Parts: sequence; structure tokens; C-alpha cells
Amino acid sequence: MRNQEEETLTLFETVFSGNDAVYGLTENAINAAIEQHGADKAISFPDTAYSLPCYYAVTGVKVATLGELKEALGVVKTLMTREMKTHDVFMSGVATALCAEFIEVLKYIDGATPYEAPCAGHVPDAIIRELGVPLVTGDIPGVAVILGSAPTTEEGVALVKSYQAQGILVTLVGGIIDQVEEAGMKTGANVRVIPLGKDVTAVIHVVSIALRAALIFGNVKPGDAASLMTYTKDRVPAFVNAFAPLDDVIVACGAGAIALGFPVITNQEGVSEVPKSLICQPDVEKFNATSLEARDIKIKITNIDIPVAYASAFEGEIIRRGDMQVEFDGSRVDCAELVHTVEASEIEDHKITVVGPEVDEMELGSKNSIAYVVKVAGRSMQPDFEPVIERKFHNYINCIEGVYHTGQRDMQRIRISKDAFAAGFRIKHIGEVLYASVKNEFDAVVDKCEVVIYTDPAECTRIRHEVAIPTFNKRDDRLKNLTDESVDVYYSCILCQAFSPSHVCVVTPERLGLCGAVSWLDAKATNELDPNGPCQVITKERCIDERIGEYEDVNEAVRKLSQGALEDVSLYSIMEKPMTSCGCFECICGIEPFSNGVVIANREYAGMTPLGMTFPEMASMTGGGVQTPGFMGHGKHFIGSKKFMKAEGGIERIVWMPKELKEFVADRLNETAKELYGIENFTDMIGDETIATDPEELVGFLTEKGHPALSMEPMM
Repeated sequence: MRNQEEETLTLFETVFSGNDAVYGLTENAINAAIEQHGADKAISFPDTAYSLPCYYAVTGVKVATLGELKEALGVVKTLMTREMKTHDVFMSGVATALCAEFIEVLKYIDGATPYEAPCAGHVPDAIIRELGVPLVTGDIPGVAVILGSAPTTEEGVALVKSYQAQGILVTLVGGIIDQVEEAGMKTGANVRVIPLGKDVTAVIHVVSIALRAALIFGNVKPGDAASLMTYTKDRVPAFVNAFAPLDDVIVACGAGAIALGFPVITNQEGVSEVPKSLICQPDVEKFNATSLEARDIKIKITNIDIPVAYASAFEGEIIRRGDMQVEFDGSRVDCAELVHTVEASEIEDHKITVVGPEVDEMELGSKNSIAYVVKVAGRSMQPDFEPVIERKFHNYINCIEGVYHTGQRDMQRIRISKDAFAAGFRIKHIGEVLYASVKNEFDAVVDKCEVVIYTDPAECTRIRHEVAIPTFNKRDDRLKNLTDESVDVYYSCILCQAFSPSHVCVVTPERLGLCGAVSWLDAKATNELDPNGPCQVITKERCIDERIGEYEDVNEAVRKLSQGALEDVSLYSIMEKPMTSCGCFECICGIEPFSNGVVIANREYAGMTPLGMTFPEMASMTGGGVQTPGFMGHGKHFIGSKKFMKAEGGIERIVWMPKELKEFVADRLNETAKELYGIENFTDMIGDETIATDPEELVGFLTEKGHPALSMEPMM
């Protein structure tokens, strides 16, 4: 029997052999591409600001042509040391990963689309930013990389589903993709099961996700390899499941994963184990438990008595019209969702009542009314908490497998799929989900909870018009009257510090969190629900500069909460001490010098802006928890605020935004412009991609419209 030292040397030799094999393939592929296209041929992955994200993250050098790619391969060669030391093995693993990235980027030459459904290949920056919030909040507690073919299709699918049911983001490489497809399992980013590709080199696309997370959220400087690996180890909860048999290339890739802090669990017999890093688990059924233990991932258990799965992985699931059993649509018929605070004596805990027909009494494919009233009682419950709980309904209902929810208040839409219906899902189960989720998440204030669901059309009309809308109007009137000057305190929000350690949002009545999900009332309620949580009280008694919105109290809080990374911050300026951004922002605002104004782009917009940059390129300059004068991340609803860039002249500086975003903010933005400046229909003066993406053309349009930014003081 071999001793431990002999096993370790054999493992090292396997990694080096796999690295050599991949390097040789990469060298041949690059030479062939240069011979075919020439050394000046442009190369890049699509929809990313980082060209080749992994190489850029490790070295700090952007590669733009095939000639530069060949030079980069020479740099990779220097990582391939051959001393029998752990560090050298890890560096060879990193070299293997970078070679895999080079092979993969060659597939995208001339804008080619090398991957077809179900495989995704390269994952765009925008999706990584969308994953940021659920990773921060723990809705995605980990990232699984499943590599190879499971011993049987049943075992492979069971493993994938076990992770999906826990909310874990699952990425697939190799034969497991065919096994999942054979079983008819739904895949895609929207259900958090992403087949990357069937070649082993496709594993680089999940490595790319991890490294871009460090650049986007962590303020890790490109080229700082040590900080990069520390970040991925401490803040990206990923792990690898590699099915036997493992060839030299897979082992070399595994060494690269371990270098990033991602443990590898395999059923390969005879593997030389490394505690917490390389683990042999012969029983595939135990891969899940072994992986979570190795990565120290804690899963929050929520047992809900419904006949389908319930997990955050299903939040993005879309139910197409042809796949739906029934639909409830507030834009066509009367619907509503409402939380109502009552006395404890008025309700019965866990009582769920359906008033009206059940799903099996509705016509297939029909559009129906629904109104659900969640009655809550508790000694610490306050009416201020009602909208906070209501906003969670979207997440709760979307976590149901086969159920789709959009909108809120009296404009929600719900679809129940044919598959969910066939599994036994009914209206009453929505009540079970709402009851269990509210009691679980808001146990600090909700002692009793009762759910009444109306599907009778007359009752839905009554609830919507006599109960829900008056309640919503009353809340909105209160929020409209809240200004930064009318309150005594602001609130911090540091949820995103899980990924951006130095980022701090300062939430005020007129400036919500940059993710768009945390208003001042939300932060206030969060603080009262969890006084030691992410939203802390910030006093505003010592004003330094009213013009830019700078307070000594706010500065002190920011210094403390950023662990000294930030000294001071302003609330109303894009140029002077602007607030930091983490990467979860809904929008980015940047200075457009030709027009003396600012351009705003939202994450959903994939086109070019007059700045000569796409959203991902703007984002690469803005995130990471650093202050970037001239750029700022913010929520969509901040655009119509009276405090938007107040120090630089306010909303009159807005000269361009995507048409979809302009339409979304039009009502509030026009109202603010009329109130502050007497301008009617201000959004008609703002350019969009249908008018111009060239700065000179934009100025021509602004001149024709008499846009106020052209005559304002220079911003720079």
C-alpha cells in the first residue's frame, strides 16, 4: 500500500500532466486561429466589460486580439512551475483554468454563438449583478459546480434537485447535462440550474462568475491575485462535485478550484484526500451533505405543507401561457394582496379560508380574480410593517415550483402551471405558503396569522375597491409627505457587505437604497424588527454642507460601518464625495460632457449609451464599494426625486436614458420637473436609444428641444 507521501506526489504529477495537456491544446488552438484570422483579430466574450474576465482578474491585463492572447499564453506558462510543492500545484491549477478560458473565447470569434440550448456558455455581467442581491441575502446560500456524468441518471437528477430545493445555484458541465435533459428537468438561470457546456473547458464559465463577483462587488483590483483568491475563498460559497472517472485534465481543473477556495467532492476511489479541500465521498446520495459541510454552508429549513417543491431557486421560473392551468391578472380583473393588522382576539392562527371556486372549478387557461388578505396580530406589530411584509409576497409565491407571480398591490398576476395543478397544487396552498413564510420571517412581530383568499369575483371587487385601494392611498400619502428634512434620522443598509465589504448605503426618505428594494420606511421597519441587523439608525444633527448633503453624523457612521475604508460621503452630489456603489444597483448615472448633463442606464438595457459605454462597461467603473466622482449607482425610483443630484442642478441634468426606463419613470419625473422648474412633460426633452446614441446627435436633439442642461453651469 502506498504511503501518504507517495499518494501526494502522484496527485501532483496528475495535476501537472493535466496542465500540460490543456496547455498544448491551447497553444495549438491559438496558433490555428492566428493562421486563419490574423494576429490582429479582435476577441472577447460577449456582454462583459472585462474581455477575458479570468485572465484580467488574475493579471490586470485586458486581452483584445489573438496576438495579445498568444502573449498572454506566455504569461500563463510562467505559472506552470514544476516543484513538488502545494503552491506549485495550485498555480498549475490556475494555469489550467486560464488555458480553458483561452480555448473558450476562441469559440466566440466574429460574434459566434457556440452554445445552443440548454447550454449557456459564457454568463453575461448583467446576470452576475442580478445574482448579487440573493447571494448577499442568503437566498442563494451557495454555488454548486457539478462536473461529469453521475453513475445513473436518477442519482444525478436527484443531486441537482436536492441543491435546487435548498436554493443553491447549480452549474452543470459535461454528461450531467444530458442526464438532466433526459429526465425532462427545467434548466436555465431563471430556475438557477445553468448547464454551461459539455466540454470540460466550459467549467471556466463558473470560475468567471466567481472572479467577476470579486471585481464587481469586492473592490478587488485586477492583478491582485492574492486578494482575489482570499475573496473567492471567504465570500463566494462555491464547491465542486466531480463524478468518477477523473482524468488528468479534470484533476488539474480541480486544483484550480481548490486554489480559489472551492472544495472538490468526488466518488473517485483512491484519491489522496486533502481535508476540507479534496474529499472522497463514495456515496453520491451524500454529496449534498458532504459539500455543505466542507463549505460550511448553513441551510435554513422551511417546511411548508404543499404538494410541490418550495425554494428560492424557483423565483425566476416563468410559466408560459401554453403551460398554465389558470391565471389571475389584476390588470384585467379585480385582484389585490393586502396585509391587515388586527387584534389577536379577532383571528385564529393558521386558519386558511378560500372564499370562491378552487382551481379545479376554473376553466383551463382562464383569467380569474384573486384577492388575499393576510391578517396579522402581535404585541410588537405596527401598521408601518404591513407594506414590508406585503412586498415579500412576490418572493414567497415565486418560490413555489410551477407558480409565477409578478406585480404587487392590486396589479399582481399569478399563473399556476399545468404541472403544479397535476401535482395537486390548489389555491389553499398559496395560503399555506403565505402563512408559513410570514410566521417564519416576521416571528419577532407576528404572533398570529390568518389568511383569507377570495376568488369569488364580487368579493374580489369589494376587497379591492373598499379595503385595499383606500389602504394603499393612505400609505402613499404618508410617504409623499416624508422628506429628508421632515425626519430626524436616516438609516444605513449594509446587506451588500457580504460581497462589498466597504459599501454602505445611506437610506433617506428621498433616496432609497441603490438596489431599489429598500426605502426609508423599509429600513426603519427592518431596524425595529432587528435592531442589530443591517439597517442602523444614523442621526443627522451636525450638518457640514447642506448643498451636497454632508453631515458629520453620517460620516462617522460610514467610517464605522465601512471599517475605515470611507472617510466621508455626500447624499446629493455625483461629483463631490458621492455615495459608494456595490454592484447591485438598478441604474448607473454618468456624466456626458458634450451635453453638460448625465446619462442614465438601467441593468436591463443591453445597448450602447452616448458615453460610448454599455451598462456593463459603466458598471465596471462604478461598483466595488468605492467612490467614483462622475458616476453613481442608484435605484430607479430615485430618478424622480427632488434630491437627485441636487448639488449639480438636479433632474434638469438628465439628458438621456433608455426608452423603457424613461417610460417607467415618466409620471414621477414629469411631476417633479413641473413642481421644481415649471417644465411640462420633461421626459419629452430627454433622449433615448431610438433618438440618438451618438453624443453629437444627442446634443442636436437637446438643442431642438431647448433642454435646460445646455445652458447650465459646467459640471466639470
